[in-house]
Amino acid sequence: MAVEIIEITENDFSTDDIIKKLKQPKIGCVVTFVGIVRGTSQKGAVDTLEIEAYDKMGKKLLLELVEKAKSQFEIEDVHIVHRTGKLKVGDKIVCIAVSAAHRKDAFKACEWLINDLKKIVPIWKNETYI
Repeated sequence: MAVEIIEITENDFSTDDIIKKLKQPKIGCVVTFVGIVRGTSQKGAVDTLEIEAYDKMGKKLLLELVEKAKSQFEIEDVHIVHRTGKLKVGDKIVCIAVSAAHRKDAFKACEWLINDLKKIVPIWKNETYI
């Protein structure tokens, strides 16, 4: 059973809950990437990060990325959640979780997904500084 779950939300998320959704008898691993708000950037000390997204188009493009990843890598399921709103240093921004029978393709797919998400999904970030 496919578990492609795509979320763009202001709500925080639990990586444990995401991993539980992807566990199945045929799965040997779940590889996750979790992006968090850094306390510094090239411009200085970060106070907050405001994230906006074009939800409808973003979800459509994320689903397309998942389908492309599934055609390129031997993976089973994917769960992607990206937060919007005003976040503080240390808050989780994004989680990509990829399940597979074996780790090699799960790692490759997870890295490919975050890289392409940053390139094509309409999500904008604005940092404020201390």
